[in-house]
Amino acid sequence: MALQSPQTINMTRRMMRAEMLDAETEQQLARAWRDERDHAALNRLVQAYMRLAISMASKFRRTGISQSDLIQEASLGLMKAADKFDPDRGVRFSTYAVWWIRAGLQDHVMRNWSLVRTGSTTSQKSLFFNLRRVRAQIEREAMAAGEHLDSYQIAERMASEIGVSISDTQMMMGRLSGADMSLNAQQSTEENGREWIELLEDENAIGAESVERRQDGAYLSEQLAKAMENLTEREKYILHERRLADETRTLASIGEEMALSKERVRQLEASAFAKMRAALERQGVGVHDLVS
Repeated sequence: MALQSPQTINMTRRMMRAEMLDAETEQQLARAWRDERDHAALNRLVQAYMRLAISMASKFRRTGISQSDLIQEASLGLMKAADKFDPDRGVRFSTYAVWWIRAGLQDHVMRNWSLVRTGSTTSQKSLFFNLRRVRAQIEREAMAAGEHLDSYQIAERMASEIGVSISDTQMMMGRLSGADMSLNAQQSTEENGREWIELLEDENAIGAESVERRQDGAYLSEQLAKAMENLTEREKYILHERRLADETRTLASIGEEMALSKERVRQLEASAFAKMRAALERQGVGVHDLVS
């Protein structure tokens, strides 16, 4: 259970002494904020219902999150409720605010309970906040009836009780069964033991294939550089502008720059390819496919 700091205790006591609003005053304050953006009215409305936010935050204290963080999150939910509240609907502000405060607290707990996100769908939230309680109840009832339930039977009954699928129930049972563990923790107590992170599979390319491609790419780049040594400066320039530049150029634009006809530029490009092809074929089988 998270302990409360002295500052949190003092703030809680102060908020619990805030004024109690009657329905008419509450409506007036809500309209003043909605229609006139009266910050004084908003502040008075929020302060009056901070006791509600604190009370709801206290119900989440067993999650291990500090009470001050929970109160802060509940306060944010209360502020959102005050900003969106419509006083003309005939509903008390407290009834409306409960939903916003609870939603904010649940989202905060689920974001911070584990380094791994636990989930955010309606069924996942229901499981997260009810799983342990429902499981304990089912196990007590089974014990009283002399039943011996396996994990699947427990998950099946829990799913039925909470109103979610068995697969979601089993998933959440697995996630809540243990605490987070560092990927840099060693698998054994040996001095040179491997870390768990070394067992993670590369999500991109398979390791061996990735290394092989890098090696082939480096080799082919080297062979291309050697093959280009056989070209004249003019052929190298044309080949670069036509094939290797970020923005390739047309035969006509190169010909205009070099005072050559479009056909002559095409002939020089073809000659450069022929020279490179011959050089690459001498250097290695299959390398010539790069310029085919």
